Parts: sequence; structure tokens; C-alpha cells
Amino acid sequence: MLSHRDIWNAIDAIAERHSLSASGLARLAGLDATAFNKSKRVSKDGRERWPSTESIAKVLEATGESFDAFLSGGGAYLQLPSLLPRPSVPLLGLAQAGSGGFFDSAGFPAGQGWDEVPLPLAAEDGSYALEVTGDSMLPLYRDGDIIVVSPTAQVRRGDRVVVRTRDGEVLVKILYRQTLRVLELHSINPAHQPRVVPVSDVEGIGRIIWASQ
Repeated sequence: MLSHRDIWNAIDAIAERHSLSASGLARLAGLDATAFNKSKRVSKDGRERWPSTESIAKVLEATGESFDAFLSGGGAYLQLPSLLPRPSVPLLGLAQAGSGGFFDSAGFPAGQGWDEVPLPLAAEDGSYALEVTGDSMLPLYRDGDIIVVSPTAQVRRGDRVVVRTRDGEVLVKILYRQTLRVLELHSINPAHQPRVVPVSDVEGIGRIIWASQ
């Protein structure tokens, strides 16, 4: 829980990071120069006075600081993010993904051999991660990059997708055109030619929703 002291400490911390006094920060945010003075933080009868959310918003806009950075500057909140469990998804090497036994009939990760990777954002249920190997997807994806794939996300023209074929091939491409019979896939690396894959040969397709670049 954020306290009165935490909030004012956070404002002072922003001022210090930008080499400003409390009054200098207030002026930068377009507020009265005395808005953040220490005398304004407690009323004459001893009641705590809090800065308004509008004042905080103006400070963040003026300094380019994020709200998370503001909260962490207060001290008490600093440890909270690290205590929250980070979302994670199953991880597999791209070269392994086509070898069979790693996906169920719906295209969700299954079986043994999966690792796990934490993410900075929540992923959709059933999503999985693949680790890029080699340079065939330059300049977009490099060796060692992690791509997160959702087998449930709607796929549209222009999306970056992962296509698994029934003969064990795994393609990371751009969906250019889709009909009832074929998928026309363009390569991320311009050195590679487009591919036309019959829909009957497709075992699974998922949209890339995040990459670790």
C-alpha cells in the first residue's frame, strides 16, 4: 500500500533525477511553484495533504517518466513488482519444433522436452515460444531471438506467422494470401523466395505476437 510519505518521496526522487528542486519540478510541470513545497504536504492542523492525480500526470508528462518509475521512486512500492510472478510460456528450439511429438492436434504445446521462458507481458492461453537459430530470418529475427506464437489468434494478411507442415517443416513467414486451398507465404529475409503451401499440407499455423528483439 502506498503511503503519504511514499508519494512525496516519489516526487522528490523525480526532481532529484532531473536535477531540480521541488519548486523547479512544479514549474516544469506547469504548476504553481509552491505546489510541492514541504510546507504544503501537511496542513496546519496536522492533516496529511496529498498531491492530485492531475499534478502527478503533469509531472510525468513534463519529465518523460513512466508511472512505474514514479511508483518505484517512492520506496515502499519498489519491491512489489519483483514479488509478482512473471508470465511464462513453454519454449522450444525452432529446429526441434518440426520433429514431432511437441504439439497436440489443436496446435498447442504438448509432450516432453519443452523448456520455459518468462515474458514481460501476459500471453494468450496456449501460446508458446520458439528460439531462432541461424540467420535465415535476418534482418528481422536474429540467432537466439525468442518469438512467441499464439495458435488461437486470428491470422490476417500481413501477419508474421509460424506454419508447421505435415512433413515436419517449420516456416517463419509473412502471410501474403490465404485461400481455401493454399497459403502464399513471403519470406522475412528478402534473399529467400516466397512459398506456396497447400492447405492440406498444413498441420498448424500461429501468429507471432511478440519477439525478444
